Amino acid sequence: MRGSDRAVEAAIGYAASPRGNGVVYARLTAAGIHQILRLTFRVAASGQQTDRASAYAALTVAARALLKRGFRQTHFLLDDAQLVDEISNRRQLPDALVLSYVRLRCVLNSLSSFSLNTAATDDLTQRARAEVALNLAA
Repeated sequence: MRGSDRAVEAAIGYAASPRGNGVVYARLTAAGIHQILRLTFRVAASGQQTDRASAYAALTVAARALLKRGFRQTHFLLDDAQLVDEISNRRQLPDALVLSYVRLRCVLNSLSSFSLNTAATDDLTQRARAEVALNLAA
């Protein structure tokens, strides 16, 4: 699936291990065509901020992949109301998340337009969690 400036809806589900190795699944829908992308990311384990840093890294990796595929108008669906609120309303963040936020905003600003909404992405999240758990067990 290639973009050439078309719009895409990207439902995002992600998970990361305690060591910061993560996987993100993005279900893309554009012009009636559906495709699943599997992408990986890595975050520095920073204690209690690892989950939030993983959310930023997952969305950053997904947005970069969509840009690379030529999509410039993206509607993101995430099962993370806190992340949607932080990005949409430019909330004050802990120092440990500022760089992750800046990286994400740089990628999002490269899009001609984007939106973020909260939606159920349980199937993608469970898929990512299962893969992370299997990798930990291996």
